[in-house]
Order: sequence, then structure tokens, then C-alpha cells
Amino acid sequence: MIISRYLLRQVALTTLIVTSFLTFIMIGGRLIKYFGIAAQGSLDVSALLLLVAYRLPDFLTLIMPLGFFTGLMLVFGRLYVDHEMAVLNASGISRDSLGLKLWPFVLFLILAEAGLTLFAAPWGFDHAQKVMAEQSSKKGFDLVSPGRFITSGTYTFYAESQSPDHTSLLNVFVHQNASNGSDVIIVAKEAVRLIDPARLNSIVELHKGRRYELKAGQLRYSEAQFATYRLNLNDAQAADVLSTATESMRTTDLIAQNDAKARAELGWRVSIPIMILIAVILSLPLSEVSPRQGRFLRLFPALLLFVALVVGLLALKLKIGKGTLSVWAYAGLMTFYLFFSLLLARKQRMTARFGGGKSSPPNGGGVVAVGLGDPT
Repeated sequence: MIISRYLLRQVALTTLIVTSFLTFIMIGGRLIKYFGIAAQGSLDVSALLLLVAYRLPDFLTLIMPLGFFTGLMLVFGRLYVDHEMAVLNASGISRDSLGLKLWPFVLFLILAEAGLTLFAAPWGFDHAQKVMAEQSSKKGFDLVSPGRFITSGTYTFYAESQSPDHTSLLNVFVHQNASNGSDVIIVAKEAVRLIDPARLNSIVELHKGRRYELKAGQLRYSEAQFATYRLNLNDAQAADVLSTATESMRTTDLIAQNDAKARAELGWRVSIPIMILIAVILSLPLSEVSPRQGRFLRLFPALLLFVALVVGLLALKLKIGKGTLSVWAYAGLMTFYLFFSLLLARKQRMTARFGGGKSSPPNGGGVVAVGLGDPT
């Protein structure tokens, strides 16, 4: 019981530190990206922290398995370097039994990872997309300042002045490149912006003005006078992303879908929690080092091996989404890594059996001689 508490405390603390460090790096990089968008006027600064909070569950889906794997490598590597593994082996506790003592923490991480990938990450991605769509719908008219021409999509705005309460623009000029090739010119005494909360459209309402439509090379034009006229500034690209992104769909909706992108996203969400189990089986043999080598000797090669699994899953998600591979390719990759991890975990026993007994005993038992002392 003492050994279990000690091992769980070390692994949990190290995993928390590594995961927090990687999360801060990821958030910092994303904040820099959002600050760049905000500097261009396409994003309100007040929405930055909200976007990061919504995307945090999505970040943790990959950071948590990587942090757990790194924590296992560091903890078990220190056990070998500080001769603690030798003492445990001499007491009859093998490396595999130490891995089994981690099952409460492993089960907790698998459930947490499943909750993130199946529920929290899609919810956060959906709300982040809504915030981006709302910011996209605001960015055209809100950037108009008196005395400056501002272009948003097919519209160009100009306002002579602003109302005292800063809620409307006065003496407004609007130019639009219509889809039929004609030019639409609108002049109005006042313009205010409205938001459609259901569709996240940005609507500009013009009051008391005239609308002219003409085409280059033609002498005829049309003129209309209005008391109220509305322009729809909806960002079609943002609306399309908001409606078609499979990352923001609920897991139950993905199960009901039958297209390739939905199957790719569903397979990705199911595969991520299994990485926690692979991290345990893979880290145990890879962390075994001699005290002279140091615990960081195999850390970076092991991290590259584990990151290759993540890259492989991302590549499969892309291929399956295009319909070139079956969704069972996820199971094939995860089975390969499980088999490879089990093979590494049993390599010493296999070497001892087929190599004539020249190799060291399994589960780090060869290091026991370090702590046995002088036989005399």
C-alpha cells in the first residue's frame, strides 16, 4: 500500500506538472495567433480569453496523453537511476506489477480523456466557432470610423460623422459590387447595425436615403428612394464553417451520420482515450536505463515514438475523411502499437529464452546486483 501511494503520488504530480507546462505553451501560441487577428481588426480583444477557454478542452485531448507518457518516463527513469527499482526487484516487486499499481490513476485518465474527446471538446469547439462567426459578422460595419473608407466583402462604407452616443453613423455612403456585375450606390442620413442572434448575421439598417444601380458602359440607371433599407453583411464563409464543421458536432449526431468525415471524426474521438493505455504499456520497457546512463537517455526517442502515434492518427483522420481508407484503419494502428508495446515489455524474457540465458533477467532484475553488496 505504501509503494502504491508513493508511485501514484509521483506519477500524478509529474503528469500534472508536464501537462500544465505543455498547456501553457499551447495557450501562449494560440494567444499570439489571436492577438495577430485582433491587431488586424478582425477580432475583439474582449473575446480572446473566451476563445481560449472554449478551445482548452480540445487542447487537453492531445496534451494529456503526452503529459502522462512523459511523466511515466521521468518517474520510472528516476527509479532506475536512484537504484529504487533494484530495491523493489529484490523485494519481489517487478516492473510489471508496478505498472498494475497505477490502474486507479490510469482508469481516471481514460475516463477524463473520454469525457474531453466525446463531450467537452465538441462543445467548446462549437461555442468557439459561434464566437468567431459573431466576430466575423461584426468586423465590417464596426470598423467604420468617420472620414475613412472601410471595405468589408463586397461593400465599401464611408461616414461623414457619428452620433453623440456612438450608436449610429451619419451621412453614410455605401458602394456594393453586385453579383450581376452592376454597381450599387446608397446614400443615407443615418446607419445603425443590428444583430440577428439566430443566424449571427450583421444587418446594417439605413434611414432616409437613396439607392442607385448602374452598370459600366450603359447610360441607363435605376434610382429608388427609401425610408428604411437593410443590408445583410453575413459572412458566408464563416456561416459555412459553422454549419459543416464535424469537430463541433455532438458524438450522438456523429453516430447517426454516415458520411466519411463523420466516421473519421468519430473514430478519432474513440481512439484518443486508448492512447492512455498504450502510454502505460509503452513507457515501462522504454524507461529502463542503467544508473550510469541517466533517465533522460531514452526520453526523447520514446517521445518521438509516442508522437508518431499521434501523427499517424491525424493522418488517418485526413485519409478516412476523404474516403480513401476505412474507419477500421484506426483499429489497425492502435492494435499495432499495442502489440509493439507488449513485445517491448517482453523482450527481455524472449531474449533470455532464445539467447541461451546470456541476457539479464526480466523486469529490471539484472540491476538487483547493484544493491546486493559484497558476497563476502
